Amino acid sequence: MLKSSLSARGHPRLTQAQAPLTQEVHAINEFGESLSVSIPAERALTLYVDKRELVTLMTLGARPEWLVLGYLRNQRLVAAVEEVESVTVDWDVGAAAVKTYLGIEAIDEKTSRRIVTTGCGQGSVFGGLMDDIGQIELSTEAAMSQSQLYALVNTIRLKESTYKSAGSVHACALFALTAGDPELLLFVEDVGRHNAIDAIAGWMWLQQPPTPSTLQVAPTFAFYTTGRLTSEMIIKSAQMGVSIVVSRSGITQMGYDLAQSIGLCAIGRATNRRFFCYSGSHRLRLQPELAGAKSDRAADGRQ
Repeated sequence: MLKSSLSARGHPRLTQAQAPLTQEVHAINEFGESLSVSIPAERALTLYVDKRELVTLMTLGARPEWLVLGYLRNQRLVAAVEEVESVTVDWDVGAAAVKTYLGIEAIDEKTSRRIVTTGCGQGSVFGGLMDDIGQIELSTEAAMSQSQLYALVNTIRLKESTYKSAGSVHACALFALTAGDPELLLFVEDVGRHNAIDAIAGWMWLQQPPTPSTLQVAPTFAFYTTGRLTSEMIIKSAQMGVSIVVSRSGITQMGYDLAQSIGLCAIGRATNRRFFCYSGSHRLRLQPELAGAKSDRAADGRQ
């Protein structure tokens, strides 16, 4: 009865409050010349849920409504997207107002404990996020070949981005794993990697909203981030039902331990044809002949 009543509500009403991602400023270069350069347009977005102030996120503002939905999802504050009636973003006051149908159950308890994190652009998560890791079950079928990994990394390399024009941002991307090369579904940049992954989580919710009784989505996704694989990034990826995570950076010890415990394939230091598969190697179909000669490692500092 609960599931049917939720689905009858449909998706929440969303504004389309995309903000400019960059702005022009003057700077002096190494020759003493004054020139105009682009920098990311970081801005504060204060999140209110049913008129209650919850948190302030620092963001570029590319997809603020997706960011808000993904934040509520990844913080385990809302179990289903159908519980949300609307998300209204107003950049004139720097606020996002979320209206739910029935409120958030035990919100005081859920938000009373915070954990200070390594996440740039966010800084803390609610303590329950770590407590529920044991409830996450990933698909046993999701896998990716080494050639697909290389194609994924190359797609990101060729992608036009705010980072290329302005720097100082992180990017996250969601890929569908098909029989051929991975298909880029969504690419999001923000001042912090957590905002970027939250925006993707919000988008996924709107595409295939999960039922309240499960955290799984179709086992055909791979996730990419330019940031390091910390415990929070591993947890959020797993909550989205993504079993394969790729980063151009490395992994922390807690991120490694969590990935090992839930069977998530964590691939780091992925640049060109080099990578480390830290965990979940059973999900990676190795093709060592594609990596080139071992002597090439010295050229990019990898021994």
